[in-house]
Amino acid sequence: MTSNTRVVVIGAGLAGVRLARRLGELGTPVTLIGEEEHRPYNRVLLAEVLAGRYSPDVIALPAPAELTRARVTGIDREARTVECADGTKIAYDTLVLATGSNPVLPPLRGLFNPDHMLPEGVHAFRTMDDCLGLSKQVRAGVKAVVIGGGLLGVSAARALAQRGAQVVLAQQGERLMERQLDPSASKLVQRHLKDLGVEIHTECRVRDVRVVGGAVRSVEMADGYALDADLVVLACGVHPRAGLAQSAGLEVRKGIVVDDELRTSDPHIHAIGDCVQHDGVLYGLATPALEQADVLAELLAGRANARYTGTRSLTRLTLTGPDSPFDLAAFGETEPRPGDDVVQLTDATRGTYRKVVVRDDRLVGGVLVGELGTVGALARAWEGAEPLPDDGPLLHLLTNDGGS
Repeated sequence: MTSNTRVVVIGAGLAGVRLARRLGELGTPVTLIGEEEHRPYNRVLLAEVLAGRYSPDVIALPAPAELTRARVTGIDREARTVECADGTKIAYDTLVLATGSNPVLPPLRGLFNPDHMLPEGVHAFRTMDDCLGLSKQVRAGVKAVVIGGGLLGVSAARALAQRGAQVVLAQQGERLMERQLDPSASKLVQRHLKDLGVEIHTECRVRDVRVVGGAVRSVEMADGYALDADLVVLACGVHPRAGLAQSAGLEVRKGIVVDDELRTSDPHIHAIGDCVQHDGVLYGLATPALEQADVLAELLAGRANARYTGTRSLTRLTLTGPDSPFDLAAFGETEPRPGDDVVQLTDATRGTYRKVVVRDDRLVGGVLVGELGTVGALARAWEGAEPLPDDGPLLHLLTNDGGS
């Protein structure tokens, strides 16, 4: 790619900023377009800002040289321009969509006011504005209901409890973080939150958000039970932000479809990060987004042999705090199939739990709670997908605290 090629990246999140920085290092100038007024930041650490542990500045990303603040409203593929809300047009030779994802807003009665805005006190938990809006309203004793018991909901509930709120977590599934964790690990997460004073309701569907005078007052469950609420946090997951791609006529299924060169159905447009569907997979995690950015930087800088073949990503959650830090990691298949070998070590006193699943002499998954010293060695064995040695490796991997 020649140095005067115009590369335009839409989206200043982790993926977009990483790509712009890498291309800058490789001598390819980039125009990065971001619509948030804040400096680009690490979304993964928003819960730490909500908990009061970090200021927004601490989670800021190294800002690329050329950052254009604008909201892109359309792509003209024929003219190869992007149109912004203020009417300006930006020309590109290569366009990269790093548009991320939007929060899933559940179909609850009372959730939107006539202007299609969330009522006062109801917040998604996806952006810095969401985080700062929540922070302004949190104080000791405020009644907060978190809807959703996945990774995001658990992080938000913990952060609000640390700020002194009375927190209720409502989870539709039968246990917390059921996509990542097995039942034993879920129980440890639940115990940790309860120790912080969080009240947890599982197998519990929220039906209604009751609003009085424009502000939320309570949340009603499907069984008619009502929870008083000054604050409601919607942590019901995310979905790829693919509207721009769809309007431009690109192929979109669950996300924007890309090949191993992270190319969309238009050869002049690539896509990376949460908005992307690669080989049928939506990741929605930081590690794959960063790996995609690195591969695309190599490709756009002219290193033609670079390819993205997927990410084996590890979910890691650190719930920090002066009184009760809590660490967990999960990867691969945490539930065994018939014929799999499983090794588990549990220490109820220390609240630690380690489990690995082995199939045909290969590590296929694991979950660790507390004292994550072994996570590095386990993750390497899993990512390598190599046969394990015969000399009792599992116990060694589970008890060897080096290499994290």
